[in-house]
Order: sequence, then structure tokens, then C-alpha cells
Amino acid sequence: MRYAAIVLALYVGATGCAPRVAPLKGAPAPARTLPVIELAPGHRRIVFRWDYEENSLIIRGEGAIRVASPDSARVDLFLNGGVTVGHAILIGDKLIATNQQQVQRVLPPPPMMWAALGRLAIPALPDTVVTSDGETIYADIGKPAAWRVTIRRNRLMQLASLNAGKVVEVLTRDDGGRLLYEVPGRRKLWLGITRDEEVPVFNASIWRP
Repeated sequence: MRYAAIVLALYVGATGCAPRVAPLKGAPAPARTLPVIELAPGHRRIVFRWDYEENSLIIRGEGAIRVASPDSARVDLFLNGGVTVGHAILIGDKLIATNQQQVQRVLPPPPMMWAALGRLAIPALPDTVVTSDGETIYADIGKPAAWRVTIRRNRLMQLASLNAGKVVEVLTRDDGGRLLYEVPGRRKLWLGITRDEEVPVFNASIWRP
């Protein structure tokens, strides 16, 4: 287990090629605006399994997220067998992690972390282009587009970070609740939620780094 934790911190230099972003799906919806997508009120505890893949490196484990609306979360990561990797505290747009080389290597940056929890939290940018197809809304945000958002029935299904017309990173939720965070050509993180429950208010000590 100690060896696995050390391997997790290693840097793998292959960069791969970012794919070009496809045209927006659906029909133009110039009068439509994006819904505000926030965390549900209250406190939640989410238990999940995770798989991390980078080239030939594959690591699996378990984890838990304690979420406090509107903008606070704590993530605890463990390797299979219960060995602690570390934890990270996400408040607003700040992510503070113990064992930074290990934890921050696995976890997505704040906007993608919030997308995984169902919250749309990206910088405000002008020139949003919105299209729709039935119950699904698509949007490119920024000029040139810096973000692409997919929303279905007020649920955030995908968030992609774009640069120069290419996909830099993307977080996708499937209909079964499984999540995939990917930096194309470099690494992938799968999250499979096994339990999601409302809980009482958390002790303030959990927000300490």
C-alpha cells in the first residue's frame, strides 16, 4: 500500500492530444438563459468508489464527500484496504489538500469538482451561446468559448473546459450517476457513487486543513 501511495505521486510526462470541440448540438435558443444550478440546501454525505488511470498506472479506492450547501465540501480518499491517501477541502473556488502531490493529482480542479457534485460554478463570461434539443440545453460560454455546458432537466450532465477550440478537460455524468473526469490523452478518474444521504450539521473541525 505504501508503494501504491508513492506511485500515485509520480509524474507521468505524456501529454496526448486534446480533441477539437464539436459544434453545439440542438437548435439555437437566443432567448433562453442557463438555469442557476446550485447545491440542494442542507448537508450530505456521499460515499463512492474511484478508479484513477494514467497511462499504464491504475489505482482504485474508496472515498467520501461531506457537502455543506451552498459552497463547501470535504473529500477523503482511501486506497483499497483502507489506507488513507489524504483529504481535500473545497470552499468556493479554493481547493486545499493534504498530501498535495497525491490528492491534487487525483482530484479535478474546483469547477470540475463542483460539477461532479451537481453545482455549476464557473467564472462569469460574456457572449454565451445557447442551444436546446428537447429537455437538454447546451451552451458555449465566453468568446472564444472557454466552457461548454450540458444541462438536462436542470441537472448538470457535462462540463468541459475549452482552449483554442479544443477540449482541455471534461466532467461527464451518466444517467446512472457514474462520473468520469478526463484530461484527454492523459488521465481519467471514474467515480461510482454507492450512497448519497442527508446528514446533520457537520462538526466545524472538518473544515480545517
